[in-house]
Amino acid sequence: MKFFSLKNTLNWKYIIREVLLIFIGINLAIWFNNWNSSKKIKHDKDIVISKIKDEIENNIEELINTQKSNQFILNAFSDLQKLSNKETSLIITNPEKLNKLKRLYPGFFNISDSLKITSNVFQYNINTYIELEIPILSQIAWETTKSIGITNEFNYECLYDLESTYNLQQRVQNEVNKAANALQKREITSLTNILGFLEQLNTQLIKNYQDILLNIENCT
Repeated sequence: MKFFSLKNTLNWKYIIREVLLIFIGINLAIWFNNWNSSKKIKHDKDIVISKIKDEIENNIEELINTQKSNQFILNAFSDLQKLSNKETSLIITNPEKLNKLKRLYPGFFNISDSLKITSNVFQYNINTYIELEIPILSQIAWETTKSIGITNEFNYECLYDLESTYNLQQRVQNEVNKAANALQKREITSLTNILGFLEQLNTQLIKNYQDILLNIENCT
């Protein structure tokens, strides 16, 4: 009777080769999965950065247009107050100065009544027409970026700048709402004070936007 040992029946070279192939296959699968995930994350980051840039560029355009409109209102009221002793509905001046104001600020005010004071000086009752520019400042791209978790791929400094800028944007929006309420109530002094403060906030916000556009490509 013949006996065969287990050692003689197993092909150890074959087994080792199969184990190595399985090991290599698993590692290749893991590497490919990681590579594919990294590629997807990079793709998502590129899209996110592009969307944020577009959003910020549009917001800058909105703010610049708003600044022009707000400055027009502030200048008009400032010039009217010089003639009215702080009472913008009633001014005392001559026709030449009044016509100059009308040319500088077309459509801003009209004369409802006048009273002759001297041969060339009149008291005018002025009605003002204020068209307040309301900026539409979007933060959809930024909120979407946070909701999908891509911000985890951004460095701290970039995140800080983005978060603080969008917080400032919200503050600007709140002041705009205050200005709209003041205009609705015809609280002119309050309106001009708010618009003056908004000028400062808008200038700072535009600067923040521009800094982000310069550095956002280095966020990751």
